[in-house]
Amino acid sequence: MTLFQNFALAVAIVAAAFDLRTRKIPNVLTFGVTLLAVFLHGYTDGWRAAGLSAAGWAAGVALFFPFFALGGLGAGDVKLLGAVGACVGPLATVWVALYASIAGGVMAVLVASYAGYLRKAFVNLWCIVMYWRIEGPRPVPDMTLTTHKGPRLAYAVPVLAGVMLTLWLR
Repeated sequence: MTLFQNFALAVAIVAAAFDLRTRKIPNVLTFGVTLLAVFLHGYTDGWRAAGLSAAGWAAGVALFFPFFALGGLGAGDVKLLGAVGACVGPLATVWVALYASIAGGVMAVLVASYAGYLRKAFVNLWCIVMYWRIEGPRPVPDMTLTTHKGPRLAYAVPVLAGVMLTLWLR
């Protein structure tokens, strides 16, 4: 693994620890890593590498932003994928997002099952789909992170799983 891949893994581990303990991912971590990754890529490999690092950040933010806009993902998770993207570049960021989404779905089912909430989660999912069918994709009242009272998943953990799987398969 390269220095930047190790850096991405370390950032994901630290973010997952913060998210599990406080349900927040610090801005100093996500923004600091992003700036440092772009700078170090540029310093070690030139402008092209800095541009690819910035493109990795943009890809990460763009991939998770729609879920944030719909109220299903926190801003820290969006910034975390952007920071990871700044470390690994745009193509790897797409894979991290894909694997994190799969891991997040599996972990959500496990958390809901453990909390005795699985049936209610599927009913809520059906209600969201029907709401979107009628109203179009927009946040569903009483079913966003800020308003809903169901069990929560610290999404930095699936992002960590996505980083690990992406690096392992490369």
